Amino acid sequence: MIFDPQRLLLIAGPCSLENEGVCRAVAGALAEVRRARPELNLVFKGSFDKANRTAWGGARGPGLAAGLELLALVRRDYGFPVLTDVHESAQIAAVAPVCDVVQIPAFLCRQTDLLLAAAASGRVVNVKKGQFLSPPEMAQVVGKLREGGACEIWQTERGTTFGYQNLVVDMRAFAIMERNGCPTIFDATHAVQLPGAGGSRSGGQREFVAPLARAALAAGAGGLFVETHPEPDRAISDGPNMVPLGELPALVDRCLAVWRAVRG
Repeated sequence: MIFDPQRLLLIAGPCSLENEGVCRAVAGALAEVRRARPELNLVFKGSFDKANRTAWGGARGPGLAAGLELLALVRRDYGFPVLTDVHESAQIAAVAPVCDVVQIPAFLCRQTDLLLAAAASGRVVNVKKGQFLSPPEMAQVVGKLREGGACEIWQTERGTTFGYQNLVVDMRAFAIMERNGCPTIFDATHAVQLPGAGGSRSGGQREFVAPLARAALAAGAGGLFVETHPEPDRAISDGPNMVPLGELPALVDRCLAVWRAVRG
């Protein structure tokens, strides 16, 4: 198992893998964060394809082959378990030999064939709760993964659609989803996204990442998902809700303080 209840799980990395320079900058900084904080269980994340961009012209990332090369590089050179998301069942055969965790995007969390293919991969499966789903409905999603033989299942809360171009986080979700018998993670950066608010791209409110992350841990979340970038405003996707890389250590320390208090 990768999840360890004695350490705080942190899934962190850029939204898109972009290129080797971005991956090395983020992975190097995360290695320093991990080195000074033994209570942290860190998994590197990055997407090879942003297949659900708002507009036709939105940048999608390096693609499957190049993206997997970047993830393999991070895994080899920095010693992190690595995670990426898949959008089609056919991608899993290529992803599973490289990645420790296969992630199901929120928009696809009810796609039975995709869930079963991920479950059969032999890898940890992290499934994000759709913005359109209530917390109790995640029991059915987790049930599909169990029926498919998943070796380890994580479930991630990333906010619920609230009117147009806005998300809210119901802190009751962590207690409700915990009943499914698998770790519940809080996606602190996508939860502050403003979907489609930028016209041809999504907006975001990164100033709320830290308070929501702390609140989620206080409410019982077992881990955090935080996207970070050396220069979020120049990132090819999700810049407005990503945490600047230089601010990540302070955020982690504040979150660890809450995690310790809840455990103590």
